[in-house]
Amino acid sequence: MIPIKKVKAILRSYGLKPKKKLGQHFLLDERLMERLADHAQLSERDVVLDAGAGLGFLTEVLARRSGKVLAVEIDRGLVRALRDRLAGYQNVRIIEGDVLKVPLPSFNKTVSTPPYNIISRLIFWLLDRPGLDVAVLVVQEELARRLVAEPNTDDYGRLTVTAYYRADVEVLEPVPRDRFWPQPDVDSVAVKFIKRPAPFKVLDEDLFLALVRGLFSHRNKMVRRALRLALAALGMDEQDARKLAEGAPHATRRVRELMPEDLAEIANYVSEQMKQAPT
Repeated sequence: MIPIKKVKAILRSYGLKPKKKLGQHFLLDERLMERLADHAQLSERDVVLDAGAGLGFLTEVLARRSGKVLAVEIDRGLVRALRDRLAGYQNVRIIEGDVLKVPLPSFNKTVSTPPYNIISRLIFWLLDRPGLDVAVLVVQEELARRLVAEPNTDDYGRLTVTAYYRADVEVLEPVPRDRFWPQPDVDSVAVKFIKRPAPFKVLDEDLFLALVRGLFSHRNKMVRRALRLALAALGMDEQDARKLAEGAPHATRRVRELMPEDLAEIANYVSEQMKQAPT
């Protein structure tokens, strides 16, 4: 474990303190960092993203085990520390900015302990990222449950379906809160995403993902009502949305009960009906 006093000393030397608004919690467990890299099966051919690089402890592990590391950090003070601490690594590129907004070179793997306040958005962004093969992330325990939830459970939702559509998700190991400083309020879990082709046919991917989002905004409603509301939110005429929703597959089931394949069936039905509609 990296001594807390070492982390405090580094921060103090740059006049820094952990910023709660940025969700800054520094991982101290060096053995865990090595295991995260193991799970990603890194090699010299890999370009790895470290989203929220912090003080660069994990970045150093990745730099020793991969061809190139993109260390992205939004906190300007921590960027100064990263540039000094990682100056000896020629294969590390430090990028200042919001990882979800700043232009990035292509990368094929991600190994990160990202700030909690961006993890959900980061996962959606990564799953949609071309060229990504593997992501190993430390996420909140509650979010990990959502990623692998079964239908008709409280944790099942848009994140579950989108992750299943894009990747195989594996829960790796628990990460207790005392592995960080400052300690977060919740325990965490390491998870792995392996990108793969979709396991079912979707006629219009953008429509499918939009409907998944819209339907799970009304997860406890029957499909015919939730679909009408989702279609109206996408700009369809209210009367047309009602008519289309009445004839949808699984119309009398609750949204929360639907398998991802059922949602794809609904989206494909909508796509076909929209093609047949007079213009």
